[in-house]
Amino acid sequence: MLGTVFNIFRIPDLRNKILFTLALLIMYRIGFHIPNPCFDQAKIAEVTKHRDTESPIGRATEYMRIFTGGTLDKSSIFGLGIMPYITASIILMLLGEVVPALKKLRQEGQTGHKKIQEYTRYLAVLICLIQSMMFMKMLGKFIYPGMETQGVIMGIVSMTAGTIFLMWLGEQIDEYGIGNGISLIIMAGIVSRMPWAVGMLLENVDLRVGAPAGTISPAKLLFLIASFVFVVAGAILITQGQRRIPIQQAKMMRGRRMYGGQRHYLPLRVNHGGVMPIIFASAFMMFPPVIIEQFTRIESFRNSAILDTVQGALKHTAFTYNTIYMLLIFLFAYFWVTVQFQPREMAKNLRDSGSFIPGLRPGRRTADYLETVMTRITYFGAAFLSIIAVVPTIISISLGIDWRVATFLGGTGLLIVVSVSLDLVQKIEANLLMRSYEGFSETGRIKGPNT
Repeated sequence: MLGTVFNIFRIPDLRNKILFTLALLIMYRIGFHIPNPCFDQAKIAEVTKHRDTESPIGRATEYMRIFTGGTLDKSSIFGLGIMPYITASIILMLLGEVVPALKKLRQEGQTGHKKIQEYTRYLAVLICLIQSMMFMKMLGKFIYPGMETQGVIMGIVSMTAGTIFLMWLGEQIDEYGIGNGISLIIMAGIVSRMPWAVGMLLENVDLRVGAPAGTISPAKLLFLIASFVFVVAGAILITQGQRRIPIQQAKMMRGRRMYGGQRHYLPLRVNHGGVMPIIFASAFMMFPPVIIEQFTRIESFRNSAILDTVQGALKHTAFTYNTIYMLLIFLFAYFWVTVQFQPREMAKNLRDSGSFIPGLRPGRRTADYLETVMTRITYFGAAFLSIIAVVPTIISISLGIDWRVATFLGGTGLLIVVSVSLDLVQKIEANLLMRSYEGFSETGRIKGPNT
């Protein structure tokens, strides 16, 4: 393993790519410490330090912190993070299935992809403007007196420009660095909060025998470490898990030579949707508790027994809430597969390339078979995602740990870190093998999430 690390820095091209990527990620983290002008940063930090993180709005804010790197504690030029671009990409991806013009662009190859990317940037700017306006409205009371108009305008412009700059950083990493730029930026924001989580955990550790309630005993600490290792191993397993469909290529005579006849495989990912089902389900589950909480503040609804019952059922620790959460993950997992996985198009491409699945006729029978296999393996992928999603809640309730710390034992953040790390390691290993060096593993190549 140590020899492989040395081999990485022996290759000038690979070394320069890694150093370039690290430099841009450092630049990304430095930007989080550049505040927007006209805001009282000390006052913002003081108020956010004592906010209620257990309320629905507080949990929604903490969830957004996962993707913004924790800059909601201050008004920063990178306060919106890269999420507006991700949101725009998801919107156009979904619209591509229902809007004929976008669907046609997707089928035009690289030219259509560049056009869709251009539309994504425009939509991301629009989303940035809307979100920055909401952000300014939320933090308007922290602007210095007499500078309200200037503060709002400069805040909107600087936060929008900050997100556009992050988009540019991601594209530069894609072109001149290594790995997926946008994914690495998101992962850097998540990893940046890990020292804070470890620090909070260590503050409550009590290694004495018979530790008092409310502290983390040695047994609990060992259980947390074992749980973390188990969840990470499971996340790697589900990310790499594939169902390999055997594909036979037809033999063809060209002149006096016979071509084709090779046997290869069509890999179908068990977790085809990645982290998207959890993201969709989490975003959907944010709204009902927030709406119910707003109703309880109205005088005529304040003493309603029905609202109190619904509010209790929608608490993040409630059995009802987590059951609905898991069902939504299943629903969105199948929805995402329906949107992204096109068995008829795959069957058509196999037929046009002269390939077929042994025992099945090309065309409709092949498409039905692929759809059946994907439906079955998606069930197991969605089940694992559901377990990963509720692990933080179970750990938080059973061990009495802050749920913000327990979040690093599962959920969206952990899956993103595992998936992006595997993809990065796979690309580094591909560069090593291409130059006749050994990879990270002697037993075989490390597979990324898309291989």
